[in-house]
Amino acid sequence: MDYALTLLIGLLIACSIYLMLSRNLVRVVLGLSLLSNAVNLIIFVSGRLTRAIPPLIDIGTQVAPEGYANPLPQALVLTAIVIGFGLTAFALVLTYRAYQELGTVDTTAMRHAEPITQDPYDDLSEARKMRHAAERGSV
Repeated sequence: MDYALTLLIGLLIACSIYLMLSRNLVRVVLGLSLLSNAVNLIIFVSGRLTRAIPPLIDIGTQVAPEGYANPLPQALVLTAIVIGFGLTAFALVLTYRAYQELGTVDTTAMRHAEPITQDPYDDLSEARKMRHAAERGSV
């Protein structure tokens, strides 16, 4: 069972990286969601998957019984699912808004849509030229 889940986690991570390297912003968001699910599976598997003994300890016992499933990773995964859903919804809204403004979801075209600004170092070189001209008295 653990080997099958390990292969599934590896497949999910590989697919998510492939999608996140795409130029399409929707694919990037889907890859991020797949990566979130793969990490949730990693956390869940680390807490030991078993149906033999529920994550409850009897009153009066000091040590958990053998084969006990740790409830902490389960709680962490539940929290991560909610956070991942919120992140995916937010990223999809941002993608939709970018599509409305720019008319494309291609990240290369989005980069070309940004206005070209003056290099901030040009201002420094202009200030240096003015200072050197003032020192020489040619201003």
